Amino acid sequence: MLAWPDRAREQRTKGHPMLLAAEETPAYLPPVVLLLCAAAVIGYLSVKVRVVPIVGFLLAGVLIGPHQLGLVATTETVEAAADIGVILLLFTIGIEFSLDRLAAIKNHVLVGGGLQVLLTAGATAGLVLAFGADWQTAVFTGFLVALSSTAIVLKVLASAGRTTEPVGQASVATLIFQDLAVVLMVLLVPLLGGSGEGPLEIARALGTAAAVLVVVLLVARKVMPPLLERVARACSPEVFLLTVVAIGLGTAYLTSLAGVSVALGAFLAGLVVSESRHSAHALGEVLPLQILFSATFFVSIGMLLDLRTLLDLWWLVLLLAAAVVVIKAATATTALATLGVGTSTAVAGGLLLAQIGEFSFVLQRAGAQAGLEPGGLGEDGEQVLIAVTVLLMTLTPALSALGDRLGRWAGSRRGTPPQSGAPSGASAGQAAAEAPVLISGWGPVSAELAAAVRARGIPVTVTTLGPDLASAAEAQGHTVVRGDPMRHNVLEDAGVSAARAVVVAENTSEESARIVAVLRRLVPGAPIVVRTVDAPETGLLAPAGADRIVDTTGSVSADLSGTVLDALGLPAPAPGRRPDPHVPVGFTADPQSPCPHTAETRPVLPGTAGCADCLRMGERDWVHLRICLSCGNVGCCDSSPNRHASAHASGSEHPLVTSAEPGEDWAWCYLDGTRIAPKE
Repeated sequence: MLAWPDRAREQRTKGHPMLLAAEETPAYLPPVVLLLCAAAVIGYLSVKVRVVPIVGFLLAGVLIGPHQLGLVATTETVEAAADIGVILLLFTIGIEFSLDRLAAIKNHVLVGGGLQVLLTAGATAGLVLAFGADWQTAVFTGFLVALSSTAIVLKVLASAGRTTEPVGQASVATLIFQDLAVVLMVLLVPLLGGSGEGPLEIARALGTAAAVLVVVLLVARKVMPPLLERVARACSPEVFLLTVVAIGLGTAYLTSLAGVSVALGAFLAGLVVSESRHSAHALGEVLPLQILFSATFFVSIGMLLDLRTLLDLWWLVLLLAAAVVVIKAATATTALATLGVGTSTAVAGGLLLAQIGEFSFVLQRAGAQAGLEPGGLGEDGEQVLIAVTVLLMTLTPALSALGDRLGRWAGSRRGTPPQSGAPSGASAGQAAAEAPVLISGWGPVSAELAAAVRARGIPVTVTTLGPDLASAAEAQGHTVVRGDPMRHNVLEDAGVSAARAVVVAENTSEESARIVAVLRRLVPGAPIVVRTVDAPETGLLAPAGADRIVDTTGSVSADLSGTVLDALGLPAPAPGRRPDPHVPVGFTADPQSPCPHTAETRPVLPGTAGCADCLRMGERDWVHLRICLSCGNVGCCDSSPNRHASAHASGSEHPLVTSAEPGEDWAWCYLDGTRIAPKE
């Protein structure tokens, strides 16, 4: 009887890996933790030495992989996470790309991408044939070399902000065709090995893939926009994120069942989501997941490399890597040049695409099953391919920079005008005049502010998560970007870098502080104004980077006071000699100060635009003003007739004040009778 609970517990936990005893460790956890730690540490070191983090992730994989230190001996979990990384990467690129942009570069995809694949595969096959291999091996090797790394190229373009530039669009178009070509290549590899289906089966598979594309496009236009609109109206970030991820992974899975690669399926899913008005919101939610899993993907690629093979055959790896760069740079440059993109763009794109892609490993596995080896190298073929691929992936940022320099040189030799440069004085002035005011959040206060700003000829851009609020802002003629204002991509879509001012108007103090902290990193120069829906917590908002803080209650009472005083004929504060109630005041004491009360200081908002007690008395004959660093009370100094600052300190036991006078940056402690210097 006493043994029954143990048996029952064993039966309940059997087959459920999450229901483990406290002392047991899940088998998948050690490799995942080691992978993430290695990626984080080496990625950080890469950033410190100004190397693209992708290179650090690849090196981390080489270091911890089963062929070197062996810290991660089993790669099943890592490979699964890497597959998800590829799916999410292509999914986010599809969201950013949109069907309209894809239609605009359809010639780039079909002509430029088609020529690049044919020229590269043909040139590689010819070279392999020249060294005595059979034609099947030559064609198979040409397939492997023709593919470039979608993940690497897109990361390099995104980190440089060049995805929408001519070189970015031409490169992405070529990569799209390569992903389409993978479908046909996978079907042809078994035929090259002497097995596989016949031409009719290949035609059937391609027809199925074409039908999938048509269905996806119809869903993008008809189904997805209303679906995401309904989900967004639920106002649940969790439900929205789950829906978006389900769309990406689900579409990739369904298209894979029809013979289309999961990468292309994920890209198509992104195009589907891009047709919704909530595409920016979706991108912002998925991006953190994409970054995590993409890092795992790059680490997994590095884990495939055996350094012993690289050391034994280093001369062959370097020779083949150089040959791949020459062939791919030449063929891709030729293909892009036929599109009329200009010499500089063609050269830059050619070197950017001069590496072997991650989907070549898919083809390599299919070839191994069919008895084909890369380049006819036998047992060493796989490791040589991996070594060349990892090496060229690592060198891609350097090749991209070299391509830019060679492109500019080639363009100048041919007299091609530069594609970018400093704007003229007229265009710079026009750009400044069109710079918008960015408003985060929408409500009655934001609507009134936006109307006042537009009345003065200044455009307004609004970011909000609420579908109804976004529709209301659009109805008033403002540009609206739907999404979380804490996401960089949402702020970039809203043009934050060009904004002449940013207003956070419809959030609590805590929410506003988080938004302001993100904004301040993106707009170091533009003023940030905050109006909170609750009592503003200046201690949170000022350190986050808010330049002005509007206390709704305080500002209303101040306006009311001024109106009543004017009606009664009583004096108002002298202009130019008063603290601004919307500008936070802070004071950081010299660490060597002997006063023990300096720890009590915090940023405050001046309560009034003059001495509060003098204004109540209808007077304004103060000499200097002091601001209490505990509550923001404004009082007149001891040289003034009423000495209200001292009276406030005595009555409230708030010891520290700072001077409100221009050019004065000291504080005074009434308890200690000490003047305190600021921190230098």
